[in-house]
Amino acid sequence: MSAATTGAGEAPTLGSLTGGQLRRLGAVAGLTAADAETYAGVLADSLGPVAERPLSLPPPNRTFLSDDHTPVEFSLSFQPDAAPALRVLLEPGCGADSLAREGQDGLEAVRAMARRWNFSTAALDGLRDLFLPSSPHGPLALWIALELEPGGVPKVKVYLNPAARGAKRSAQTVREALDRLGHRRAFASLPAGNGYPFLALDLGDWEEPRAKVYVRHENLTAGQAGLLSRMTPGPAPAAVEGFFRTVAGIGPDTTGLGRRPGLSCHAFTDTASARPSGFTLHIPVRDYARHDGEALARASRVLRDHGMDDSALVRALGALTDRRPEDGVGLIAYLALAHQRGRPPRVTAYLSSEAYAVRPPAPEAVREPVTVG
Repeated sequence: MSAATTGAGEAPTLGSLTGGQLRRLGAVAGLTAADAETYAGVLADSLGPVAERPLSLPPPNRTFLSDDHTPVEFSLSFQPDAAPALRVLLEPGCGADSLAREGQDGLEAVRAMARRWNFSTAALDGLRDLFLPSSPHGPLALWIALELEPGGVPKVKVYLNPAARGAKRSAQTVREALDRLGHRRAFASLPAGNGYPFLALDLGDWEEPRAKVYVRHENLTAGQAGLLSRMTPGPAPAAVEGFFRTVAGIGPDTTGLGRRPGLSCHAFTDTASARPSGFTLHIPVRDYARHDGEALARASRVLRDHGMDDSALVRALGALTDRRPEDGVGLIAYLALAHQRGRPPRVTAYLSSEAYAVRPPAPEAVREPVTVG
């Protein structure tokens, strides 16, 4: 935990810690102090009463948004010759006493943002019965992601749970959601996997609003990862494989991710096409590195390989915590390589707040290799 999170003599709270982290990350990403202050206020408002919850108490719930159950995660998205884009993912209903109530609180938070920034929630409203039923299942109800742009008006995304009506109906729910959004041929283009953990929607002022489907891939190998994209044209398999090997630290094509699975994300923008316009591969680097020093070295290599400056990522870790990277693992949770039609590739680092706990470094043998026959 950074020492500069609260005023003198004040007990640290979830809001004071995460708000301070956001302000300092804003400086890393080139936001003005005024914009960062505005966004820190939005974060506190979105968390509701739990923002004032002392960190001496346990997490408000056992959210799987982060390993230590902090209901906030930051990310920096890098592209060549530009400052990184800062994002924050949050669970606005994290203080609710039920999953159903959590979903309602999340929906109310989205609608408050829509009134504040004048955007429509029609796409989300049309999916309520699929993702926010009266008796929901699964590990989440609704998350909100904000891309923190200069000017104090963010881009807004919502993350929904395809297992809300039961895990066995996840595929059916994703298919129906895509149909309602106008992407009637999209589901058939998705790669095979081991489930659908999220469906995400862009709301508001996006140049090309996306519907994004996430697919889980257990025991994923580099060779398999290189074939997951369904874009036309898409990234070269060798480039995706290289990213996989660097981030996961896994060499042979027969060795897969034996711990936490990889994720692929497929972004649909054109309802006239069956193919996605975007593809992202997410690797949970924290489960395949001994400590954050090793994860940072891999991230730096990936950034440099793609012509991006890694110095902002180094500063970002210092903005989150004053601990040494070698003293824990999980500060860098995921690394992702994103491709979007007509744009250069992006590299995104997902960063943990660590409000409640620091995961200790892993022993030397951090991987449980799975040999794929």
